Amino acid sequence: MRTIFWDGCVKLIDQTLLPDKFEIIECRRVEELADAIKRLAVRGAPALEAAGGYGVALAAHERDFSSVDELKEHVKRAAEFLASTRPTAVNLFYGIERVLKAAMDGNSVEEVRQLALSEAEKIADEDVERNKQMGKHGAKLLEDGFTVLTYCNTGRLATVDWGTALGVIRSAVEEGKKIKVIACETRPLNQGSRLTAWELMKDGIEVTLITDSMAGIVMQKGMVDCVIVGADRIVRDAVFNKIGTYTVAVLAKEHGIPFYVAAPATTFDWGREAKDVVIEERSREELIYCNIKCKQSLIAPSDVKVYNPAFDATPLKYVTALITEKGVIYPPYEENVPKILGF
Repeated sequence: MRTIFWDGCVKLIDQTLLPDKFEIIECRRVEELADAIKRLAVRGAPALEAAGGYGVALAAHERDFSSVDELKEHVKRAAEFLASTRPTAVNLFYGIERVLKAAMDGNSVEEVRQLALSEAEKIADEDVERNKQMGKHGAKLLEDGFTVLTYCNTGRLATVDWGTALGVIRSAVEEGKKIKVIACETRPLNQGSRLTAWELMKDGIEVTLITDSMAGIVMQKGMVDCVIVGADRIVRDAVFNKIGTYTVAVLAKEHGIPFYVAAPATTFDWGREAKDVVIEERSREELIYCNIKCKQSLIAPSDVKVYNPAFDATPLKYVTALITEKGVIYPPYEENVPKILGF
């Protein structure tokens, strides 16, 4: 089953309930999808790209319109609203803009709807295919018997299907390689322990869960052969990914362990630098409660000052290679990224 899909409305796996409960939620209005994006019911750069595209299509279908001009204005406003939900993940904007552009070519209400939904479905299908291609390229970097450390969740749940960093691992396993995974829990929302561990166990791939603070010791003990992470945005000098990725990258460099980033071409924002990117800051409740949904079980004083950025920037000097659907890209990135990705 895909993480997000269209079935008369936008349907998606509510990732906030995992691993306790598997539930598909229905978004029949743009506001409902925006809420799902904000509260991380759907998350991961490629999945957000599909969500953005489906969101524009949803706006075109959510009510009746008296004219095509009224519909187009409504869709434009919905696109702006969806783009405001999460500022760092560039794929979300790409999905929104791509479907919006397609929809604007329609000359009737029905044509706008058809064009929007068709383009959104193309985005979803393309994501699955490029993840499979990325997996094939990345699998060549993994030897039989490797143990891979990964961070956050980069599997089916972070994409429409298959995954980016976990997709590389899945592809290697599919080729018959024996691969083990060490998954960091990824505080504060525990996407590693709740989602990555759940996915890998479902697939029968051996996984060992550690706290984020244990990344150093498992590297020091020689328990890690390489690190593979995903990305929410890649600019000319840095990779933006879940907070804590930078720490893992520095540790990998110190221990001489390859640090790979798996991401599709749509995650690259090559015209910008790290200083140009706004890093999303999330609520203080994520750090002070054990269960943010019911706000019970304080794990910190309720009035403590909190700093909670969702992402950090890892300088490209720490990245051994970038794994994309068009191949593995090695330094110098300034020269090789535009050459291979066609920027």
